Amino acid sequence: MKFKILLALIFVNLLQAQKFHFPKAAVTDSVILEKQMPGLAQQVIPQLQSAKYKPENTVDLMDNLFRLQMVAQDYKNSLVSLSENRNLFADHNMGGYRYIGFELYSMAKMTQKESNTSFSGALQKVFNQKYESLPEKLIPRLILALDGDVRESRKQLNKLLDKQKDKDSIDYRTALALCKSYLSYKTYSGIKPQVMQLLDSKNKERFITETRDLKLKNGNTLTITIVRKKDNSSPLPVILTSNIYAGPIDDFFGKRAATYNYVGAVVNTRGKRNSNNVNNPFEHESEDIYEVIDWVSKQPWSNGKVGMIGGSYLGFSQWAAVKKLHPALKTIVPQVAVGIGIDYPAQNNIFMSYMLQWIQYVTNNKFTDEKDFANAIKWDSINTKWYKSGKSFRSLDTISGKPSKIFQRWLDHPGYDQYWQKMVPYKEDFSNINIPILTTTGYYDDDQIGALYYFKQHHQYNKNANHYLVIGPYNHGGAQSFGFTYVNGNPIDPVARISIDDLAFSWFDYILKGGKKPEILKDRINFQVMNTNTWKHVADLDKMHTSSLKFYLQDKKNTSSVFNKPETQNFTQQTVDFKNRDQKDTYYKVSKKDSIKITNSITFESEVLDKDMIISGNLSGIFNVSINKKDFDTDTYLYQISPDGKSSLLSTHIVRASYAKNNEKRQLLEPNTTEQIPISNSYFMSKRIEKGSKLLLLVGVNKNPNWQINYGSGKDVSDETIKDSGEPLEIKWYNDSYVEIPVYND
Repeated sequence: MKFKILLALIFVNLLQAQKFHFPKAAVTDSVILEKQMPGLAQQVIPQLQSAKYKPENTVDLMDNLFRLQMVAQDYKNSLVSLSENRNLFADHNMGGYRYIGFELYSMAKMTQKESNTSFSGALQKVFNQKYESLPEKLIPRLILALDGDVRESRKQLNKLLDKQKDKDSIDYRTALALCKSYLSYKTYSGIKPQVMQLLDSKNKERFITETRDLKLKNGNTLTITIVRKKDNSSPLPVILTSNIYAGPIDDFFGKRAATYNYVGAVVNTRGKRNSNNVNNPFEHESEDIYEVIDWVSKQPWSNGKVGMIGGSYLGFSQWAAVKKLHPALKTIVPQVAVGIGIDYPAQNNIFMSYMLQWIQYVTNNKFTDEKDFANAIKWDSINTKWYKSGKSFRSLDTISGKPSKIFQRWLDHPGYDQYWQKMVPYKEDFSNINIPILTTTGYYDDDQIGALYYFKQHHQYNKNANHYLVIGPYNHGGAQSFGFTYVNGNPIDPVARISIDDLAFSWFDYILKGGKKPEILKDRINFQVMNTNTWKHVADLDKMHTSSLKFYLQDKKNTSSVFNKPETQNFTQQTVDFKNRDQKDTYYKVSKKDSIKITNSITFESEVLDKDMIISGNLSGIFNVSINKKDFDTDTYLYQISPDGKSSLLSTHIVRASYAKNNEKRQLLEPNTTEQIPISNSYFMSKRIEKGSKLLLLVGVNKNPNWQINYGSGKDVSDETIKDSGEPLEIKWYNDSYVEIPVYND
C-alpha cells in the first residue's frame, strides 16, 4: 500500500512539474503581467532543455532559448544563443540578418542600462552601429527582417492570455507560446516605428529610390520601382523583376540588385499597388513585360542591357517575358519557376486546394493579404469542410465565403490547353529563345517540376540552347536565396551551402559585364549528390544516371528481389471507398523510432541493400492496372529506410490517369480492362543511399482534402460530387508494373 501511495505522489509531482504558477490577475493587469513574465521564462528554460521537451533540431532549440532568455531579461546570453541560431541556420553569415529586431532590442536594453540613457537613444546608437557593421549584401534584407506585425502579435498574445482566465497555473507548452508571443509584441511595439525611420534614413544615404506609374500602350498602368546606388553615376545594366507580391519585398529586390552594382527595377503586375486594372494572375505578363523592358532599356541610368531574376511566380514571369523576346533582354535567371498549367494550379492535371488560398492572397487587396494567407487553421477548416461535404471541387470558393472568377476560370481548363499555352513559350516557341539562361531549383522545391519542364522543353526544341541548371538539396525558399544548413530537419552537405544570390549575380556579371563564368557551372547540368559532399556536372539530364533499377510491385516474401521481373503475372488488389469521409489514417511501422502514413496506399518493401547506391534523376516506369471505373488519380511515394530505422522521402509522383499519356487531351480508361499508366514528371532527387538501407514504395489513390477528388465517372472532375462515386474503386495493381529508379555509378 505504501508503495502505491509513493507512486501516486511521484505521479502527482510529475504532473505539477509540468505546470508553473501564473496568477489570474496577470491576464487582465498589464503591470502584473510585466512582473510575472521574466520569472515564468526562467522556469520554462530548464524544461526546454530537458529530455522531454528538447527539440530534435538544435536550430529550433536555440530559437526558443534566445527568446526565453530575452523575456527573462538575460540579454547578454540571449545574444549568444541568437548568434548560435544564425550559425546553425546558414553558413558563411548568410543568415546574419535573421531576427535582427530581437538583436537590436537586446542590445538597446543592455546599452540603456550601461549608459543610463533612454531606450530610444540606446536604440538609435545600436542601430547605427549594427547597420554600419553589416555586410553590404545583407542590407537589402533589413526591411523584411524588421517588418514585424505588431497588431498580429498583440492579437496572439491576447488569445493566449484569454486561455488563462480563471487559472492560477500554466502548462509548459502554453507558457512557451505565451513567452514567445509576449516577446514579439514587446519587441516590435517597442522598436518598429523608430527603426523603420532609422532604416529609411540610412538607405537614403546609400540608395536613390524612385517609384512611378508606367502607362502602357494597351492602356493599362503598372507601378515600377527603380533603385540605384548613389556611388554609381554611370549607366548600368538593369536587373528587372516582375512581381505580383507587391509590398516591402519590392524594396528588397531593388536594393539587392543595386548592392551588386546594377540598377534594380521592380514592376508590379496589373491590379497591384497603384494599378487600377483587373488583376488576373499569369494572364498578361507576356504582353506587359515587353513594354516594361522597352522602357527601362531606354532610360538614362540604363546602358541598354536588361537581365531578369526572381523565384516562383517571378520565375514564371521571366518565361512569360521570353514568349516575345525583346532585343534588350540579354539573359534571365528563373528560380523555382512556376510551371503554369504544369505543376500549378494543377500538378500533372490534378488541381490543388491551395490554389484558392493563393488566389485570395494576391487578389484580396493591392498588396498581399499576409494575415489571411498565414491563417492555416482557417484554410485547413475550409478544405476539410469541402472534403467532408462531398460537394464538387467547384464549390470550394463558395464554401470559403468568397466566390472567385479566377478559381472558376482555371477549373475550366483541366488539360494543358491554349489557355495555359499562351502564357509561356510552347513547343516551337522555345526554338526562338537564344539568350543565355540560368535555372535554379531544389530537390525539395514545390515548383521543381515546373522549373525542370522549362529546362527540358528549351533543350528539346532548341539544340543550341545556352541554358544551365543548378539543382541541390534546397527547398522553395532556399533555391532562390541560399542553402540553409538544415532542410526538412536534416543537415545538408557543406558544399551545398552556397549563396544562390551570389551565383545569380556572378552570372549577370558574366553575361552583362564580361566577367568570369561562375565556378560551379562546369557543364550544362550541375547537381549536388546528397550524402557525398560533392557536386557532379554533366551535359544533359540523361547523363545524370548511368543505369536504372526497376522496382516491381511485388511482395518481397514471394521473390528473391523486388528488382527482378516476376516470372508469373499476379496482382495486388486495393479498394478505396470515396464515400467514406471519416476514414482513419493508417501507418506503416518502419521501426520503433518511425512510421509512415499509408492511408489509401499499398506498400512494397525492398530487401536490404548490400552496397551503397546513388539515386540520381526522376522516377519513371509504368503501372499496369485494371479498375472498375473510367479514371483515377495515382499517388506514389518512394522512401529510404536507413539502417538506423529512420525514413526519408526520396520522390513523389501524382497524375490523373486519363491525362498520363497526354496532358493536353483526356483519354478515359476502359473499366475492367488492363491499362498502362506511364510515370513521368516525378520529383527529382540525387542522393547516396547507404548500404543496409531498404527502399519502401507506396502506390495508391489520391484522396484527401488537399486535392480534387476524382470519382472516376468520366465527367469533368471539378463537377463531380460524392453522388458520382458509385461503388468503391477496385484496383488491380499488376506485379509487372514497375517504378524505374535512376542510378548513378562513378
